[in-house]
Amino acid sequence: MQWVETVNEYLKDVRTYANTVDLFDVFEILIIAFLVYYILAWMKTTRSWRMLKGVIVIGVFLLVVNVMKMDNIIWITQNVLSFAVIAIIIVLQPELRQALEELGEKNFLPSIGFSGAGNKKEDIFSEKSVNEITKACVEMGKVKTGALIVIERTESLKDYERTGIEVDGIITSQLLINIFEHNTPLHDGAVIVRGNRVTCATCYLPLSDNLGLSKELGTRHRAGVGVSEVTDSLTLIVSEETGGISIAYEGELMRHLDAETLKEKMRQIMNMNGEEDAKGRHRRKGKGKTKGEKETAE
Repeated sequence: MQWVETVNEYLKDVRTYANTVDLFDVFEILIIAFLVYYILAWMKTTRSWRMLKGVIVIGVFLLVVNVMKMDNIIWITQNVLSFAVIAIIIVLQPELRQALEELGEKNFLPSIGFSGAGNKKEDIFSEKSVNEITKACVEMGKVKTGALIVIERTESLKDYERTGIEVDGIITSQLLINIFEHNTPLHDGAVIVRGNRVTCATCYLPLSDNLGLSKELGTRHRAGVGVSEVTDSLTLIVSEETGGISIAYEGELMRHLDAETLKEKMRQIMNMNGEEDAKGRHRRKGKGKTKGEKETAE
């Protein structure tokens, strides 16, 4: 049968090629695999990941066009692709610069997933951080202290960190309140949060050009919406005029949130399943019960 002969020929070619593979070829394959993995891991932390999805969609479209023999579209695509490559390089200039800087650092390997499990656990945004940020926002809202807090998710905010002053402190309500207190050196600008730490303060953010935003909103709210349009970050805004608490995410602004709604939105957007909080409540309940039993016995 013809298909049997085809399979035999294919296996024969595979055996011939296998006999020509040496140790250097295997080493070359490993290097290529590492580079591909590193590039994909780097893109995952930048807005270029969104562009990659768009490129995949365009690639599928071009494949369909090629199969259907649409010559006019193919001709247009061939003439546009050369300009598209230059445009992509210009658009991704900040990300490419950041990648080269990370490549020159000694600790660039941990940034692509080779760090220890202990460090990863410490970097996770926890329930304690939710409570501390909520407490700070509520307290600042009561006295109408303006605040702008940007929480990093998967896309890196290092470009915006460069515009501010390094803090690198554990998230506490007291720290956030002190940063945004009037007439202090760090109160102007945004605070950036990564994991359970406040990394930088007084950071500058891009302003949104969305004409649909209310005219009563000031620069602080437009900056919060602006950074949510270009990254996947979660931004919390406390109004200096009204004391109201708002959340900006994916270009949308949710206003006039109370403490419980703010906590729920943070947990939802940060993909927190609540297991840690449930375990904590269970332990506290058990401790309380034990304590009550001891008091009764006494």
